[in-house]
Amino acid sequence: MRKLIFCLLTLLICESAVAQQIHAPGAAPQAAAKPAAEKAPVKKKKPEPKGPPAKELFGTVDSPAPLAARAIGSYAKGCLAGGAALPITGPDWQVMRLSRNRNWGHPRLVDYMERLASDARALDGWPGLLVGDMAQPRGGPMLTGHSSHQIGLDADIWLTAMPERVLTAQEREDISAVSMLKDPFTVDPKVWTPLHTKLIRRAASYPQVARIFVHPAIKKVLCEQAGKDRAFLRKVRPWWNHYYHFHVRLTCPPGLAGCENQPPVGDDDGCGQQLKDWYAMLRKAAIEAAKAPQPGAKPWKGKPALTLAQLPRECGTVLKAGGHTPVVADAGTLPAALKVAAGKDAGPPLPKLDQAALNALVGGQSAGMPLPDRNPNR
Repeated sequence: MRKLIFCLLTLLICESAVAQQIHAPGAAPQAAAKPAAEKAPVKKKKPEPKGPPAKELFGTVDSPAPLAARAIGSYAKGCLAGGAALPITGPDWQVMRLSRNRNWGHPRLVDYMERLASDARALDGWPGLLVGDMAQPRGGPMLTGHSSHQIGLDADIWLTAMPERVLTAQEREDISAVSMLKDPFTVDPKVWTPLHTKLIRRAASYPQVARIFVHPAIKKVLCEQAGKDRAFLRKVRPWWNHYYHFHVRLTCPPGLAGCENQPPVGDDDGCGQQLKDWYAMLRKAAIEAAKAPQPGAKPWKGKPALTLAQLPRECGTVLKAGGHTPVVADAGTLPAALKVAAGKDAGPPLPKLDQAALNALVGGQSAGMPLPDRNPNR
């Protein structure tokens, strides 16, 4: 009996000791460690493009590349071989801003410009074209202004008719194109005429035309004045700042390798939802433009300038063709006169809202202005 009691006591003592060891601090088995949170992959910054901006290489070349005519690359990233010059004065056109030396293009563009000028005068009664920027002698990015016009298939045509006399070189530098706008949303009926509609219809009528860019308010009035023949409207697209000129873009010449077309236009005439969307963007832009600048606000810089390495490889050959040595025209060496001439606006500033109009627009009162929710065909 004594032995039995002794055994029971011994068993209880052992269990108590084991229990103390299990719950003693630090004795508890550790839970499985949670895996460390996976770090998000670090996005590698794109290396800064090396070399001088391509616009400083192409913008100071004054002669075309002595090569077979080729439009190389895309409208906003390319160059031009074998460029041809539109004569500065023709029977139905005159080139403006001669100091820019931007009256060059692929022969396809030069032929188009001469034919349009002749047809518009003979068939539509337009007095003659005042021609703005086409391309530089070897295409490529420009010192100022356009991001496109790089492959010799783009041209700006003023909406101001040519006068009956030949303008002097100085007049071609100084005369301003006429704005077609009364306010940021409306074409001025005192300036716009049915001849303007005929001119743009004629410009869009040729099969080699890919697109024509105009201000949204001009697109709106074209939609209203097009009549039953509306096919040309498919090619006419709204775009910012085209209020004193229109921009013609041709397709690549057939079978020309290395020239990149835009997707073809669809069947929509663009007078419905597309135009309504543009008016919504115009409204936002007009409100922002009318606001006073914020103190300390950083100026908008835009995208970094393209370098020669970012253009098609053939553009290096185009740049050096004929023994030309590219000159790095940085801020310290770029001729001041060239920079001023290249940057001089061809037309008046874009009209802005006055305070009363801004208050009406922000307050939701139309004050007679065509707001985005209105029927663009009304």
